[in-house]
Amino acid sequence: MSTKSLDLGCGPQPKNPFNAEEVYGIDVAEFPGTSVVQADLVVEPIPFPDASFEYVTAHDFIEHVPRVIYNPQRRNPFIEVMNEIHRVLKPGGLFLSFTPAFPHPAVFRDPTHVNIITEETFPLYFDHERCWAKAYGFKGAFIVRSQEWRGPQLLSILQKV
Repeated sequence: MSTKSLDLGCGPQPKNPFNAEEVYGIDVAEFPGTSVVQADLVVEPIPFPDASFEYVTAHDFIEHVPRVIYNPQRRNPFIEVMNEIHRVLKPGGLFLSFTPAFPHPAVFRDPTHVNIITEETFPLYFDHERCWAKAYGFKGAFIVRSQEWRGPQLLSILQKV
């Protein structure tokens, strides 16, 4: 059985840091003839079945997902995206997030950065021990396996419980 990875907000070429045998991507833009599926994850679910992937990655993506929108009712797209990531991961699957994070100025430089991440976002809101995001509709749980700074970027790896 081959390993599968899904890269969110990938552009025309999905990244594959875990060296999965099958690699798919999702982007808001259309890239015909590639393994990239078009979807706007701010308002749409991930268009793959439950437990499809060993890995989900998001390089320079989650900072573009709003925390709150009105469409027309109040929604929490970041929580919804995290629910979707949890849903499409197989049990024990890994989620890798690589994003500019506070306190680095790069987090504010791009006017399309609307979701400010800190070192505490994943451990407090999505880790199985605290999981404060449940108050906002998060249905899953992760174990934060590692976090490290790479310049202004925070590299986080979470494992589906």
